[in-house]
Amino acid sequence: MRYVFGPVNSRRFGISLGIDLSPDTKSCNFDCVYCELKGAKPVSYIQNPPKVEDIISEVKDTLEKFGDIDVITITSNGEPTLYSELGSLVNELNKIKKDKKLLILSNGSTICDEKVQNILNKIDIVKLSLDCATQKCFKKIDRPLKGIEIETLYRCMEEFSKDFQHQLVIEILLVKGINDNKDEIKKINEILQVIKPDRVDIGTIDRPPAYKVKPVTQDKINELVKHLTNLPISVIYKNKPSKKEDFDESEIIQLLTHRPQSQFDIENFFSDKSKNIVEKLLKEDLIQEKNIAGVTFFVVKKP
Repeated sequence: MRYVFGPVNSRRFGISLGIDLSPDTKSCNFDCVYCELKGAKPVSYIQNPPKVEDIISEVKDTLEKFGDIDVITITSNGEPTLYSELGSLVNELNKIKKDKKLLILSNGSTICDEKVQNILNKIDIVKLSLDCATQKCFKKIDRPLKGIEIETLYRCMEEFSKDFQHQLVIEILLVKGINDNKDEIKKINEILQVIKPDRVDIGTIDRPPAYKVKPVTQDKINELVKHLTNLPISVIYKNKPSKKEDFDESEIIQLLTHRPQSQFDIENFFSDKSKNIVEKLLKEDLIQEKNIAGVTFFVVKKP
């Protein structure tokens, strides 16, 4: 297969079948310091774009071989929304996906384009990146094409989210010494309170990066994530946490009210005693499980 890869098991989205819209070379309007692809000058288009019919042919063949797929993921060696035929591709994928979800992994750079927004509105799960709240931080981490301003992007994300009828995920990737500080995260949190995504994913560098930057420690991530409030947060762990906490019933209710906990959080951070209380609260219908873009969260049930 030239354009289709997988399926792969993603803890964030389930079993994923990927589509690479730029298999030959990196085509991106960012040059992120943490990218696993070799650094390259930002561009505004995908070089040698594939034909929609060729992609669809490969997707059909793969779906016949692999039935146990949760999401069909549109991605790229770069930014998938730069693909000139994205609208046609999404329309064709929606015709053949059946019970699968359609997912796109975007850096969010084109969210102000009305045409792009119209295409994204046809996708089941849209993942956008938001690594920074300030232009200084944005230029250091994402190294965008000239003229792209972070404040403009998150204002457009706010507008897009108001009418978007499917699931919106915002991803934050932390880089040591750049956006791993309380002030930047608090500013991002203020933005998220307005965007109101369905889920926020937060993690750090996991693969060898393009530039000499370092990941943030797990303890640091756990400290910073406390400043992200009132939203389902999925922390991406490299290793499973070893420390488990005891919570009583009121503490669990308070915790879930402040920040819904993922199934991973419950399984790996909660003691057996605390897990039993969670089961009790579920039976009493005081809390409920909610699947958000492939991740199960526990939330307080509204009266």
